[in-house]
Amino acid sequence: MTKAIRIERTGGPEVMQYLDVEVGLPGPGEVQVRHHAIGLNFIDVYYRTGLYPMSLPGGAGLEGAGEVLAVGDAVTEFRPGDRVAYAGGSPGSYAQIRNMAVKPL
Repeated sequence: MTKAIRIERTGGPEVMQYLDVEVGLPGPGEVQVRHHAIGLNFIDVYYRTGLYPMSLPGGAGLEGAGEVLAVGDAVTEFRPGDRVAYAGGSPGSYAQIRNMAVKPL
């Protein structure tokens, strides 16, 4: 279990919920990241309010930095303990731990 901000419907800041969520192991092509820092940007407001569409229910935040805790099958670019940072991808950085897809540069 980890703590994360989740959004079930669009709206003001009141739609953000601080919840316990199950992360599970990373799937094929994914890494599990423990965040040490995340980015808070105004674009997150656009997603939360529905100005920019996103899948709901879902997470918030597009940027983060931390360390790799685990890697899924077929991931060769990263190992547990690696320090990583990212910008973009799917929303979900407002979380202590998350799984995310590895995309080659």
